[in-house]
Amino acid sequence: MKKLIIFGTGDFAKLAKFYFENDSDYSISAFTVEKNFFKEDKFCDVPCYEFENIEKIFSPDEYEMFIAVGYTKINKVRAEIYQKAKEKGFKLANYISSKSIYWNNKIGDNCFIFEGCVIQPDAVIGNNNIIWSGSIISHDSIIGNNCFLAPGVTIAGFVKIENYCFLGAGCTIRNGIQIAQECIIGAGVTIINNTESGEVYKTPDPVLLNINSNEIKNF
Repeated sequence: MKKLIIFGTGDFAKLAKFYFENDSDYSISAFTVEKNFFKEDKFCDVPCYEFENIEKIFSPDEYEMFIAVGYTKINKVRAEIYQKAKEKGFKLANYISSKSIYWNNKIGDNCFIFEGCVIQPDAVIGNNNIIWSGSIISHDSIIGNNCFLAPGVTIAGFVKIENYCFLGAGCTIRNGIQIAQECIIGAGVTIINNTESGEVYKTPDPVLLNINSNEIKNF
C-alpha cells in the first residue's frame, strides 16, 4: 500500500482518514499540523508531527500527503498549505470514492471526491478541490483550483467555475454559465447569469406560515 500523511487534525482530517483507510490503496502513516496548532503527539491513534519539519521525518520520495483543510477564507488557507507541501517535495494524493461515477476525467491533485458524485465525460477538475457527496458535474464543465462544492451541487454542461469558489449545498448552476473567482454561492441558490469576481449570493429567507402542520389536510 502507498503511505500517506494527512495534514490537519479537524473533523475533515478525521473523515479523510476513514475514507482513505476503507476505500483506497493508502495507509495512514501520520498526521501533521503547523507548530502553532500542534496540541498532541497523536490524533485518531496515529502519530502527529509538526509540519515545519515533516519532510525530515518522512521522505517525500516515500510518502504522499493530503491537505485535509476545509473552505476557510474561501479555500485560501488550504491553498497555502498545498503550496507549502509542494515546496517540501511531497506528491499530493487524491481520494475519489469508488461509489462515485466518472469517466477517466482529467483531475488534478489533492482532490477529495465523496460518494455519490457524478462527473460526466469531458468535465475537467483542477487541483485542490473538495467535492462533497451527491454533486453532479455535467459534461464539458471545468472546475478550477481550490474550490469547495458542498453536498448536492448541480453543475450543468459547459459551465466554468474559476478558482477559490464556494458552492453551497444544493445550489444549481445553469448550463454555459461562468462563475468568476472567489464567489460564494449559498445553499439552494440557482445561478442563471455569469457572475463577477468576489460576489456573494444567498436565497431569500424561508417564509414561516401562521399555521400548524396538523391543520393541513391530506398531507
